[in-house]
Amino acid sequence: MPADTNPSGDIFGGWLMAQMDLAAGNLAARIARGRSATIAVDGMTFHKPVKVGDEVSLYADLLSSGRTSMRIHVVAWRRNRYAEESVKVTDATFTFVALDGEGRPRPISDR
Repeated sequence: MPADTNPSGDIFGGWLMAQMDLAAGNLAARIARGRSATIAVDGMTFHKPVKVGDEVSLYADLLSSGRTSMRIHVVAWRRNRYAEESVKVTDATFTFVALDGEGRPRPISDR
């Protein structure tokens, strides 16, 4: 939406990062079978701008998991609404921790 852009009409990087965090969070919730929280994001570089009206596609994959944590890689692609070609915009690795009902880290295998 226009409120999510800078004066040049490019989508704010923070908006895109939030969408990537949501995508990673969906995968983390499925893996943890419950609540989880982002604790770190590694290495995000924006290679191309995203314009208002572009289609944004996000793909999340589990890289690794420990007793309570998961590392999830997310790649963001954009496609101009009038074009067929998609272009990679950015990628980053998000680290999540599974949480119990009190908000403390818990083993991933627990429900």
